Amino acid sequence: MIPRRTLLAAAAATPLATLTGCASQNLAGYASEKPVLDLAQYFNGTIDAHGIFQGRSGQIVKRFTVVMDCRWKGNEGVLDEAFTYSDGTTQRRIWRLTKHADGRYTGTADDVVGTANGQTQGNAFRWNYTLALPVDGTVYHVDLDDWMYLIDDRVMLNRATMSKLGFRLGEITLSFTKRLP
Repeated sequence: MIPRRTLLAAAAATPLATLTGCASQNLAGYASEKPVLDLAQYFNGTIDAHGIFQGRSGQIVKRFTVVMDCRWKGNEGVLDEAFTYSDGTTQRRIWRLTKHADGRYTGTADDVVGTANGQTQGNAFRWNYTLALPVDGTVYHVDLDDWMYLIDDRVMLNRATMSKLGFRLGEITLSFTKRLP
C-alpha cells in the first residue's frame, strides 16, 4: 500500500536515522496516568478510526479510515478492521488478541509475522509486531512500534513508527472514536 520508491528510499537512508531513533518512551512513565486503559473494555463494540501514513520526510503518503467490529469472550478478543484508503483501495485485518496477567497482550493476524506483543500501563499501550507489507507486488517485513493513549472513554490516539532493518520508514497516526451503544 506504500509506494515502492518511498519504502526503498527510506531503507537507504543514512545511519544517522538509527541514531535519532535510539531514544524511546518508557511505558512505566504512564503508570499513574488516567483513565486506565483496559483494551478488552475499550475495544468492545464498534470503533471508527481516521489515520494517516507519513513518509520519512513528514509528507502524508496515505490517508485512511477504519471501521472496527470488536468483541471479547473472556480473555480472548477479535478486532475485525475494515480499512478504506484515500486511493480507493480497501483492506481487512482481523486481530485475535489474548489478554494475559499484568496488562500483557499477545496477538496474531494474517498479515502479521509471528506474534505481536504488548503491554498496558496507566492510559498507555505499547504494541510491537512485524507486518508483511505488500508494495508493488513484493512483500516486505516491516517492524512497527505502536503506542496507544486513552484520552477518555470514547477517544484513543495511536502513533506507530514503521522501520526496516533499524531504518525509520515513516509514521502512522490514528484517532479512534468508540461509537455510543
